Amino acid sequence: MSSLTEPEGMSATGALPVSMLIADSVVRVSPDASMLRIADVMTTSGVGALVVGGEGRPIGIVSERDLVAALAARRSPDATTAADVATTELVWCDVAATVAEVAEEMCERYVRHVLVEDDGRLVGIVSARDLLGVYAASDVEFDS
Repeated sequence: MSSLTEPEGMSATGALPVSMLIADSVVRVSPDASMLRIADVMTTSGVGALVVGGEGRPIGIVSERDLVAALAARRSPDATTAADVATTELVWCDVAATVAEVAEEMCERYVRHVLVEDDGRLVGIVSARDLLGVYAASDVEFDS
């Protein structure tokens, strides 16, 4: 079985600022957007989660999992809105947080998306997939 070998303390990958992972824009939908609209926006934008709300402070986040759960509950894709299915307990980090800090927060809070803020303003979203990509691309060595 292989074990991960890292330098003493935090790995170089874990020390990277999370700001390196965020896109230039955050994809948003209005609270009254239908599940069909949410699916369309996710597909055309190539994202797995959308912020619910306008340019101000978001009221929630809708992920692919939220859509699947709503469909499994037989909710109407036309009549069910983003406000109906959004997760409203949002997890935030500062733009200066490290990859390791955000990964730990995701594990502790059992979430797949963390909103990134700079001076109280939403500037991005980091997903578990983003973090996995950073660690997978790093020069981590394995012992046999």
